[in-house]
Amino acid sequence: MTVLRVASVPAAHPYVRSVIDTKSITVLDDPVPPHATVPGQWWPPRLLDPDYLRHRVQSVDLMHVHFGFESIAVDALAEVLDILAASGVPLVMTAHDLTNPHFVDQTAHIERLDLLLPAAAAVITLTEAAAAEIGRRWDLDAVVLPHPHVLPIDVVGRQRQAREAPVVGIHAKGLRANVDPWPLLDRLIEHPRADWSLRLDFDDTVLDGPRAAEAGAERLERYRRAGVDVHVHRLFTDREMVDYLSEVDVLVLPYRHGTHSGWVEAGYDAGVHVVVPDCGHFQDQHGDLEFRYGAGYFDAESFDRAVLTAIRRVGDSPGVADPQRRLHRDAQRRDVQRTTSQLYHRLLSQQVR
Repeated sequence: MTVLRVASVPAAHPYVRSVIDTKSITVLDDPVPPHATVPGQWWPPRLLDPDYLRHRVQSVDLMHVHFGFESIAVDALAEVLDILAASGVPLVMTAHDLTNPHFVDQTAHIERLDLLLPAAAAVITLTEAAAAEIGRRWDLDAVVLPHPHVLPIDVVGRQRQAREAPVVGIHAKGLRANVDPWPLLDRLIEHPRADWSLRLDFDDTVLDGPRAAEAGAERLERYRRAGVDVHVHRLFTDREMVDYLSEVDVLVLPYRHGTHSGWVEAGYDAGVHVVVPDCGHFQDQHGDLEFRYGAGYFDAESFDRAVLTAIRRVGDSPGVADPQRRLHRDAQRRDVQRTTSQLYHRLLSQQVR
């Protein structure tokens, strides 16, 4: 097979590296944007800058967009699509986020999806539920390719530590737009916790973020007095992420909106019981326990039921290894890579340049 040159937006993201077989596909490096301040920075993506792409499109066989297009003006995106079409370069679009977790107002995100999805030669998404939503909203048939494992494959399904008191964790990250842990924490601290404990984590980016006041010292101290184990720390390294997931048994995702989550995948890899809101398609990723939570609503009874069921399940299988999960995830990653390669080659065989 001819080695294909794929312009992936972005290229260096861990998800992208997990779904592409680099033996048959060359993924072009992320161009460094002007005024980059962070090593490895790919945002805003230069490949979606019409002036940049126009002079380099002949070195690209196919473009695959994942993330980062929210930083590009709609007019510029339209110009990028015109350049690709004129050059015979097919566009593949993976719809990870049908709602953007970084914004409350979805108007601009939807405007960009309305442009990109119909223009794509192929649309990919991660779950059957998201594919159904794409069918309803855009009348498009999306290819469903499940998210491969997030944790290193040697960690997936390994034996967990058995604890007398399971740990329920909420990780609020840097309090991005879709994260709202407060009603969930307030509900949980009302419960007697003789046989389980509660942990709250933040990335230290919250301290100088736009919602820093919400995570003020007084509020966090109130949770500590209520027995919550509160941690504020730097962004996890890959190793620290593995360690964190070995220290919690139940993980509650505090999202008011969203579509898919890498945390669901990581929790599944680690054998953590993940409790998810019903505002997206998180449950469709691995059939995790679900509660009613979204913009403007919270059903406390369904939340109690999901968390307490998860705690019981921890007690039913303390520390049990799951070697079949590792085999499944390894085979799944290889299958996703194979299907992605086949899709690329099929689109190129249909394209006249």
